[in-house]
Parts: sequence; structure tokens; C-alpha cells
Amino acid sequence: MSYQTITKRWGNSLGLVIPKNVVEDSHIRENEKVTVLVIKGSQKVLEETFGIAQGKIKTSSQKIKDRSRAELYD
Repeated sequence: MSYQTITKRWGNSLGLVIPKNVVEDSHIRENEKVTVLVIKGSQKVLEETFGIAQGKIKTSSQKIKDRSRAELYD
């Protein structure tokens, strides 16, 4: 699941608001540990990430995509 949000000042830190529908759909509870993937700026994240490994990865691109989806969305 993916969504955009705005950072908010929270004391000396910044906080993120998770919309209600995302909380409900993901079954997130208070004080539960979650993983946040931060992507700022470039829209070509995968291209930049895998471009540096061009010719060094022996796995097919489909297997890499499947594995990425499993880690991000399961």
C-alpha cells in the first residue's frame, strides 16, 4: 500500500500522519512497530537502485519485482 503524507513538527522531531483508511486496511494498532519506506525526490528509484548493479545481478528482473512486492505489500 502506498500513499503520500506531509511531515508535521512534533517537538524536536517530525511526525507522519497515517490516514484512517490506511490504518484500517493495514490493521495497524497503537504502539505497533511498522516499517516506513522513505522515497523523496526522484521518481526513478528502482532504475537508480538497480542501475548501479547492472551486470552484477544474476536473478531475473521478474523475480526481483516479485520479491520486492512481497516485502513491501505482505
